[in-house]
Amino acid sequence: MARRSRRTSESRIVAPYIKRVLPFFDPLDEEQIVKLEAQVDWILENVGIAFRDDPEALKIWRTAGITPEGEFGDLIKADAQWVRAQCAKAPSEFVQHARNPARSVTIGGNNQVFAPIYGAPFVRDLEGGRRYAKFEDFEKLLRLSYMHPNLHHTGLVIAEPTDIPVSKRRLDMVLAHMTQSDKPHLGAITEMERAQDSVDMAEILHGSDFMENNCVIMANVNTNSPLLVDKVVTQAVRVYCGRGQAIVVVPFILSGAMGPVSTAASIAQAMAEAMMVCAFAQLVRPGAPFVLGNFLSSMSLKSGAPTFGMPEPVVSNYVVGQMARRLGLPLRCGGSLSASKIEDAQAAYESADSMHSTMLAGANFVLHSAGWLEGGLCTGFEKLIMDADRLGGYQKVLSQGLDLSDEAMARDAYDEVGAGGHFLGCGHTMRNYQNAFYEPALSDSENVESWEEGGSLDMRARAYAKWNTMLAQYEPPEMDIAKKDALEAFVARRKEELPDAWY
Repeated sequence: MARRSRRTSESRIVAPYIKRVLPFFDPLDEEQIVKLEAQVDWILENVGIAFRDDPEALKIWRTAGITPEGEFGDLIKADAQWVRAQCAKAPSEFVQHARNPARSVTIGGNNQVFAPIYGAPFVRDLEGGRRYAKFEDFEKLLRLSYMHPNLHHTGLVIAEPTDIPVSKRRLDMVLAHMTQSDKPHLGAITEMERAQDSVDMAEILHGSDFMENNCVIMANVNTNSPLLVDKVVTQAVRVYCGRGQAIVVVPFILSGAMGPVSTAASIAQAMAEAMMVCAFAQLVRPGAPFVLGNFLSSMSLKSGAPTFGMPEPVVSNYVVGQMARRLGLPLRCGGSLSASKIEDAQAAYESADSMHSTMLAGANFVLHSAGWLEGGLCTGFEKLIMDADRLGGYQKVLSQGLDLSDEAMARDAYDEVGAGGHFLGCGHTMRNYQNAFYEPALSDSENVESWEEGGSLDMRARAYAKWNTMLAQYEPPEMDIAKKDALEAFVARRKEELPDAWY
C-alpha cells in the first residue's frame, strides 16, 4: 500500500494536457495583421526559401509544378495562396498517442502541452555543479519529467548524453523514453537513418496498423535561418510525415543576425519559412500533422549573445500565435527561457516573462517548459523542478479561469458572517478550503521563525531535496514485456551495425 501511494503521489495523471478556457491574447487588429500577412506573402513569392542538399526534396517540388531557381538551383518561390492552401491540408488539431492511452495529448485547438528542455549538452545541480551530461543524468531527468504531473510530454534530448557515441545515442534515448516513461515523446532528426530508427521503434511499440492512421511520435526541427531549409529538415519531413507522423518546424531567428533587426520583419520571415516547409510536408503526405514553431529571440548587439524574456520575443509570441490560428495550424513556442547561469533572480524573471507570453499566445506545444539555463546550453535539475512547479499555476489559470458558479459567489457565507466578522471558519470556507487556491509545492509562505527552524532553505535547496526524493520513489511504468524485448533487440542490432562516431 505504501509503495502504491508513493507511486501515485508523483507520477499520477492529474490531467494529460491542458484544455484551455482562457481567451487568447491577439494584439493586432485586422488592418495590422493583413499588412503583416502581406509581408509573409511577399517573401514567399519574391524572396523565396532555399531547399539545400537534398535532391529528393527538389524532385518533390518539381513534381508539384514548381521549378527551383537561384544560383544553386534550390530556391523555391511559390504563389502565396497556393502555399496557404497546402497549409490548410494539415489538421488544426491532432492526438499524439502515448503507449499509456490515459497520457495521450491533443495538440492544437484550445489545448496546451508542456514538455521539458531539449538539447542541452551540460547539466547542473547543487551538489555536482556544471558538467557535461552523461546518460545517467539523462535518465534522471527523464524520470523526473515522467513523474511530474505538470509536464505532459517528455520531449527527447532532455540533456545530451555525451558519454555515448553520437552515432548511437539516439537509440538509447528513444528506448529510455519508451520504457522508463509512458508519456508521449519526440524522435531523433539529425540524420535520415536516425529519424528512421525512431519511426521504426515507434512501429514496434504501437504496431504498424495503429500507426498507419494515428500519430504516435513527433519530431522537432529548426530551419537554417535565414531563408534556408537543409536536408536535416527535409529528410525528417520525408521520414516522419511520409509515415503519417507529426513534424514540428521552428525557425530559430536571432533578430539582427538570422533575421532583420526589426521584430515585424523577423516575424514575417519566420512565418514564411515555416509555411513553406508545411507546404512541402503536405506534398510528401497530404494531411500529415504539422506544428508551426516560433523561436524568435532578441540579441545583444554588443556581444551577439541571445537574450531571453525581453519585450521583442514576448511580442513575437503573441503575434505568431495570432497568425498561426488564422492559418489553422497548431503552434509551438519556447517556455521558461533564460540566459542566466543558475536559478537566480534573472532566471526567475526571464523565465516568467517568456512562459507567460507563451501561455497567453496560446502555444499548443511548449518545448523548454522546464529546466532551461544558459540560453539552452545547460539543463538545471533544480530549474526543472522549479519551473515545473510554476507550470501548475499556469495550468490552473488556463484550464479554470474564473469560477462564476453559485458556490463561487458565496452568498451563504455573507449570510453567516455579516459585517465585521471573518470568513476563516464559516461553512463556505470549510467546504472549499482544500481546493480554493493553488499552492505551489516549493514556495515557502510560512513566517520567518518557521522558515529558520526548518533550516532557512531557499528555493534552490528545496528543489534539490524535492528531485532527490522523487528519484528515490521512481518506479517504471508497467509495460508489455514482448514489446520491451523487441525494442531492446532492435537497439542491440542497430548498435552492432553502427560504428562508434563522436561527432
